[in-house]
Amino acid sequence: MAWVVGAGMLLGLLFIAMGTATLRTGWLLPTARRHVTRPQLHGLGALLMGASLVLQSLLHFRVLPGVSWEVRFYGGNALLLGGMLLLIVSQTLPLRRGRDHTHHSDA
Repeated sequence: MAWVVGAGMLLGLLFIAMGTATLRTGWLLPTARRHVTRPQLHGLGALLMGASLVLQSLLHFRVLPGVSWEVRFYGGNALLLGGMLLLIVSQTLPLRRGRDHTHHSDA
């Protein structure tokens, strides 16, 4: 069972690294570039999902002080689902358009 939790922790660290790279530089994986319209939301969603996986792994290995199973379950699921929601929103919102450069006359 420990290898499953360890693999989840590694996946969480990977999500955190990708989310940080996206927030700082705007870089996305080549497979996601065509679909993502809001990189900032995508990076924040990846950070939330990664934090959820890492925190659940640390709690399993008893690195962090023990909390009740309800807090672990609902807190971890809230972070994970919040991150997934941000990833979905980052792909479904329309592209932002630049400022409208048409000139409006006041006359």
